[in-house]
Amino acid sequence: MARVAVIGGGISGLGTALMLGRHGHTVTLFEQDTRDAGEDLDRDFFDWNRPRVPQAVQPHSFLAPVRTVLRAEAPDVYADLLARGAREYHDFDWFGEHPPHRAGDEELVTLRTRRIVLEAALTAAVRREPGVDVRRGCRVRGLTFGSGRPVRVTGVQADGETHRADLVVDAAGRRSPVPAWLVAAGCRPPVVDSHRAGIAYLCRWYRLRAEGPRDPGQVKTGSAAPFALAGVFPSDNDTFAVNIVVSTADPTRGALTDPAVFEAAARRFPACAAWLDLAPEPQSAVLAMAGLDNRWTSLADDAGPVVTGLVNAGDSLIHTNPTLGHGVALGLRAAQYLATHADRIAADPADYHAWAAQALRPWFDAQVTADRVNEQRLAESAPLSDRRAAALAACAFDDPVVMRARARVRHLLAPADEAYGTEEVDRHVTAWLAARPDFTPTHDGPTREQWDALVPA
Repeated sequence: MARVAVIGGGISGLGTALMLGRHGHTVTLFEQDTRDAGEDLDRDFFDWNRPRVPQAVQPHSFLAPVRTVLRAEAPDVYADLLARGAREYHDFDWFGEHPPHRAGDEELVTLRTRRIVLEAALTAAVRREPGVDVRRGCRVRGLTFGSGRPVRVTGVQADGETHRADLVVDAAGRRSPVPAWLVAAGCRPPVVDSHRAGIAYLCRWYRLRAEGPRDPGQVKTGSAAPFALAGVFPSDNDTFAVNIVVSTADPTRGALTDPAVFEAAARRFPACAAWLDLAPEPQSAVLAMAGLDNRWTSLADDAGPVVTGLVNAGDSLIHTNPTLGHGVALGLRAAQYLATHADRIAADPADYHAWAAQALRPWFDAQVTADRVNEQRLAESAPLSDRRAAALAACAFDDPVVMRARARVRHLLAPADEAYGTEEVDRHVTAWLAARPDFTPTHDGPTREQWDALVPA
């Protein structure tokens, strides 16, 4: 069994530490923040200033791998999530009655909850885990190195002490200092692939009133205009978020931080209007997030690992713009792999890097491609032009066969070309189009003229 040091106590760090401990390894988790997620979810969510974690207050939908990994590795955490208010939503729930079951359909479940609920459940489990020592308020300020080619990391420096480890896991997030430490120590530099996402997010949180209406009816959770995306994130404990996405270059972006302007704009999208018509109570200001990159940081190059005794996970390894909701799912998949193979990875991390390139990198590439399309479309207010692609998206809400393909892509279970590229899906979309000869790709959100009348530049 290995001695492991985990740098960072976010979701990936907590998940990695917990799973390593449950596989029999001795773990020390270092987190520089003195506060952790406790029992008062609303206080921790709305009143905790976390400048290093701007995504903490943005809406989340946890995809199938989150549920699958937790049920396999930490079923108590999963049960705690549900007990704290997280809700399961199966993609076939849209139809009311599910179609005949096929293998894999049981995985097509989203966890609807705020991020803080998962953090609280993981934190409570880590506290109970005897093999995990949590050092809160303890900032790692450097690595220690041994000999070898490539050089071996032998531990971390924190609080003026050296903590020895057979394996160090960098889960310090997208601003991790570890790559700079490696370069300063004379290691070959990590291989970084970074793409700026020219997209800005604005959200506001609401709570359904205890005595008020609670059902928005059958309405899609997403809407679109040529220059903006909007959606609703149903969440835990009667909370939900309304989210608007625009180009970072959009001249109206700043005005959307005014709650009155934000809500007026949101009401022009059917998805948002249906929920706002329930007269919910606002719970937050308008929360903005921008300046995001898609970044892949590999600690291996063409010559192999740049260092041994050290791997990265979570946002330190793969950081993606949250449009598709990949972050936590990919982070927990990496945590599971690390925990299962820790002894082998401690001896030689090459297998881990190969696994990450095969299992995680394709989803990074898919996010980069999707963001380029969205960024260009939002910036240029481009109309929808691909009739069949638009039909594929629309047909999913009428046809369970196409919804299944859509869900498998969304939940990171199959790439788009595999899920959509079957004769069965093609036949169903063709039939759907044949029944709608006048179908034309269109947006359900406001026109630019309507938007500019509501949202001054």
